[in-house]
Amino acid sequence: MPLPSHITPAEKQIGIFTALYVIGFSAWFLAIGNMEFVVYIVTMLILIGLIGSSLRSAEYPPAMLWALSGWGFLHMAGGGVPVGESVLYGVQLIPIISDGQGEMTILKYDQVVHGFGFGVTAWVLWHLLVRHFPTVRGTWTSYTYPALAAMGLGAVNEIIEFSAVVMVEDTGVGGYFNTALDLVFNGAGAVIAMLAVAWRERSLSPAG
Repeated sequence: MPLPSHITPAEKQIGIFTALYVIGFSAWFLAIGNMEFVVYIVTMLILIGLIGSSLRSAEYPPAMLWALSGWGFLHMAGGGVPVGESVLYGVQLIPIISDGQGEMTILKYDQVVHGFGFGVTAWVLWHLLVRHFPTVRGTWTSYTYPALAAMGLGAVNEIIEFSAVVMVEDTGVGGYFNTALDLVFNGAGAVIAMLAVAWRERSLSPAG
């Protein structure tokens, strides 16, 4: 991976934080034999490589990089922090809907992470779009395309989860309802993020 010609202090801090939790959780997953999350760690390393190699061409704001790193941490913690007989991902944070032992349960830690993560994804895609095509800034195109693209990447994430089910026995991925709810929260996070970006841009514009 080509290294950026200059790394800012904030980027160094984020990089160190990210490296520490990736190494820590990788060691933990290997120690407990959780091969499902080893698949996710490989995927995460690829994403870290993409972000790291594009630091200077994209000039991601520090808040955006912290959000991306935070998403990774929440994801690793979700699969690595034991809670009772399960892990953090299975915890229901707010009892909005619950069907006992079934998958139609809302609101779970897993769903919050999905919403947050693909909200951040939409934000990153918006940033890249308006940076490289500044003429679209402030248009509904600049908000709609990142939201839709984030939903598409959310579908890719579900394909990766399906790959884990195929390759690794006894995963905690879940079934049809889990996949459908993941997609719903991915979409909700992306839409909310773009609405927030649109509101902020319009409130800061001279006409707003």
